[in-house]
Amino acid sequence: MDFLLIVPVLLFSVVVHEVAHAWQALREGDPTARDLGRITLNPLPHLDLMGSIVVPVVLHLLPGDFLFGWAKPVPVNPRNYRDYRAGDIRVSLAGIVSNLGLVAVCAALLALIAAFGVTSNTDGSTFGSLSSSIVLMLTYGVFINLILAYFNLIPIPPLDGSHVLYHLLPPELAVRYRSMGRYGITLLFFTLVLFPGAFAVALSPVFLAFQWILRATVG
Repeated sequence: MDFLLIVPVLLFSVVVHEVAHAWQALREGDPTARDLGRITLNPLPHLDLMGSIVVPVVLHLLPGDFLFGWAKPVPVNPRNYRDYRAGDIRVSLAGIVSNLGLVAVCAALLALIAAFGVTSNTDGSTFGSLSSSIVLMLTYGVFINLILAYFNLIPIPPLDGSHVLYHLLPPELAVRYRSMGRYGITLLFFTLVLFPGAFAVALSPVFLAFQWILRATVG
């Protein structure tokens, strides 16, 4: 993997994910994230030491060509939502929807580039090299955003999918379930480090979707 091409794509993708949460929270009636300056594509307010720097670097150094990361979660106050249950679900799913939107955008641009046939750099030209780099970044954009959407659907607190499951559980069990959020990210990180092969198997739907998109866009 070309680390220098992947990092900006990953960073942009996780920032868009968090901005989507903040924007949807504002629509639901909660201005907390907006007031703290989190509705911005500037990556600095969103950077998380562990998820944006440590985890991607460690995974890059490990065998397996797998890269993952996250930004600092946006602060929200669900008590401000006009409808607490529906609002919490919509805010949680907004990040996943944003990543799927980026998949669609990257795939559409890949198809457009392929249609105009500007991806070759066999002549060593600057334009050819630049177009190849753009194609690689768009390809990584499809793959990374598929992974982000897929991972966040996993119902491990505090991942986005856990908010949906929380509202489907009986109240007492739901409280215990949400308390797992203190350990969820740590558990996920160590699982990634210790059992990278297991995640390759778990990610098989992502690989299948990625291959299908590439066949549909660039042939």
